[in-house]
Amino acid sequence: MEEFTYMQEPPSQMPESKRQYFFMEQAKDKLAEKEKELGRKLTFCVVTFGCQMNARDSEKLEGILEKIGYQKTEKEEDADFVIYNTCTVRENANQRVYGRLGYLGSIKKKKKHMMIALCGCMMQEPHVVEKLKKSYRFVDLIFGTHNIFKFGELVCQAMDSDRMIIDIWEDTTKIVENLPIDRKYSFKSGVNIMFGCNNFCSYCIVPYVRGRERSRNPEDIIAEIKNLVLDGVVEVMLLGQNVNSYGKNLENPITFAKLLRRIEEIEGLKRIRFMTSHPKDLSEELIEVMASSKKICNHLHLPLQSGSSRILKEMNRRYTKEGYLELVERIRKAVPDISLTTDIIVGFPGETEEDFKETLDVISKVRYDSAFTFIYSKRTGTPAAVKEDQVPEDVIKERFDRLLLEVQDISREMSGRYEGTVQEVLVEGINEQDGTLVSGRMTNNLLVHFPGDASMIGSLCKVHLDVCKGFYYMGTRI
Repeated sequence: MEEFTYMQEPPSQMPESKRQYFFMEQAKDKLAEKEKELGRKLTFCVVTFGCQMNARDSEKLEGILEKIGYQKTEKEEDADFVIYNTCTVRENANQRVYGRLGYLGSIKKKKKHMMIALCGCMMQEPHVVEKLKKSYRFVDLIFGTHNIFKFGELVCQAMDSDRMIIDIWEDTTKIVENLPIDRKYSFKSGVNIMFGCNNFCSYCIVPYVRGRERSRNPEDIIAEIKNLVLDGVVEVMLLGQNVNSYGKNLENPITFAKLLRRIEEIEGLKRIRFMTSHPKDLSEELIEVMASSKKICNHLHLPLQSGSSRILKEMNRRYTKEGYLELVERIRKAVPDISLTTDIIVGFPGETEEDFKETLDVISKVRYDSAFTFIYSKRTGTPAAVKEDQVPEDVIKERFDRLLLEVQDISREMSGRYEGTVQEVLVEGINEQDGTLVSGRMTNNLLVHFPGDASMIGSLCKVHLDVCKGFYYMGTRI
């Protein structure tokens, strides 16, 4: 990476968070100069691809840009600074980024002062960076998943340079707290409790691009949530690739269940959600905490991926069909009305019709409230991609259609079980189709629409569920 001389260097012993604020102030001065030159305020647009972890990262990027002085706009073509926060779980996600990047390049030819940055999981792949260096030389800044906390410093560098700046780390143990953040919602927020993944499922690229597991200190998590509550947040979503293995690598290890007990004690916090839970690490202690909690939402996302023990072994999931079903039984015994959702992959290499029927069997036994279903697609860089027994596309498509019918039929039935009851709903916004209605979510994450106005956003309301419309309810406030 090219070295730069700043207007001022921060003191060498300065803590990392203060160091970043130091660079944000310098970037603010540089921005003011550019705005004076152009005679207007400069804008930014962050475009997020991928998961909730990426969405949370984008809130951090936006917070830093607003601290520097940029103003937010929703349209890429209107922005003076565009940041793509990329996902690389599926290879077609990469192609979408390249396509949109080409479009941005044509805009930048007309707006010479425009800056373009790329970050996120896709940037952790060396071949991607090489392609960008060769074919997309108009990009100003490239960084990965491990040094997002350096964004203020990197923006400062990019403002001083007419060359592409690349700062990719292969891995890190570093976690930097207390940087600016711009939350999408005033009343709910994601909270990272850990980063990275140690599981190495054979179809998944995440451990290679997100690095090894590292947990935040519980004190930092508690302090962040307390501050969020003071700022009006009533619901938090605890985020990690596998929250069930939280705390194992800390100097003073702590279980995820114990962390939940501590979060439950925070006054003013009404709801706690978390994802994602890996079945192999879901402890009896966690089930007990969920059963006794008054704040943990009545919803658990428990990825299955396949119902075949043979395929699960090939996937390196480290549980069996029987073990998964026993776990579900224990969860349902402790929390009888829990809403279970899942992820399922169809067409993993070597999957036979018999293996697929095992998946259908689990679906019929567990009866999920909803399922995210995926057609297997090769992910270069993973062990599964080089397997020789890839399933033909037409076979995968036929199985996927059957799976979808089964999942949707059960989901409709499971969703309808609350009809005629009164439930608590967190109002999230005005209904997009009908301005006389508000939309919100029950503790089990089901959507409810009922008459209301903007003054109700962020509040918890008792709602009579009048009629189930398949995957949502129409209701009346009590």
